[in-house]
Amino acid sequence: MFRNTLSHITKRGYAAGREQLLPKKYGGRYTVTLIPGDGIGKEVTDSVVQIFEAENVPVDWESVELSALEENHEGVQKAVESLKRNKVGLKGIWHTPADQTGHGSLNVAFRKQLDIFANVALFKSFPGVKTKLQDVDLVIIRENTEGEYSGLEHESVPGVVESLKIMTKAKSERIARFAFDFALKNNRKAVCAVHKANIMKLGDGLFRNTVSEIGAKEYPEVNVSSIIVDNASMQAVAKPHQFDVLVTPNLYGSILGNIGAALIGGPGLVPGANFGREYAVFEPGCRHVGLDIKGQDVANPTAMILSSTLMLRHLGLNEYADRISRATYETIAEGKRTTKDIGGTATTTEFTNAVIDKLATL
Repeated sequence: MFRNTLSHITKRGYAAGREQLLPKKYGGRYTVTLIPGDGIGKEVTDSVVQIFEAENVPVDWESVELSALEENHEGVQKAVESLKRNKVGLKGIWHTPADQTGHGSLNVAFRKQLDIFANVALFKSFPGVKTKLQDVDLVIIRENTEGEYSGLEHESVPGVVESLKIMTKAKSERIARFAFDFALKNNRKAVCAVHKANIMKLGDGLFRNTVSEIGAKEYPEVNVSSIIVDNASMQAVAKPHQFDVLVTPNLYGSILGNIGAALIGGPGLVPGANFGREYAVFEPGCRHVGLDIKGQDVANPTAMILSSTLMLRHLGLNEYADRISRATYETIAEGKRTTKDIGGTATTTEFTNAVIDKLATL
């Protein structure tokens, strides 16, 4: 019940060579890049730091204080250089302003520079959290570097904007193999490609057909199917139990991820991870910044805590991961010191202390 697992992805390449992805270990300890991000990022990453200290987890942090509210894209280099040194990071979300005068997404720029191409978000019901549907357990794997998030747009003439959606065979194959490898490593039975090929016949048709071909030829033991994104949205709300692993282009994964968060109780409960060939970055799977509750000590740190346990498993520190995950789940299940978003009255600090207290009893 307590293992919100994410096995290391290996089979054909991306993270093949586990040793290439792991940071160097000195004196039995790992150095990991810590990027608090914007909004509630510092509060929830501080929660992880406190829990790791209480558990004597052999991780040292290299903190990169970078805010999208203050920096431009050049500031991303600080984080990129740190990740290149350490190979593994724990990250909050950078704010991306919607106004036209703002900069582009630092999150997207960061992932592109490091070619962190696969985002994995886990949506699993929590004992003790009341929701309309119970026993939800699905995974969304989204391509991180192209599609609508290619960032290629311009105003050709005043009032006319052209935005390019880039879809490539190579990156579609890469994310497809990642999704099927994930299914095999984590005892998942089915992978479903989400698309809009009925309208975007070339771009989304390429994605859908590539996933189907890879599944049929290389992964006969995993069931492969496809679904149009608007129907996927309806089905996710009405019958989420029919899905196992969804693999999506970037935009569709973002939309379905928010639906998934609502199904299990909110964005504060969704752990996530990002993988490339050389680097791994762990961050909440539902990318909400929480600017409206920043500094109020009311944020739910569960998503960040569980993302950190995925990081620990990636590092091979499974015992620490199991204990912290179990303590978090049991604290929520008891319901005595939970945060406001899931029906409680506890502050971020009180919830963190409750998890630490629970760890002392295990």
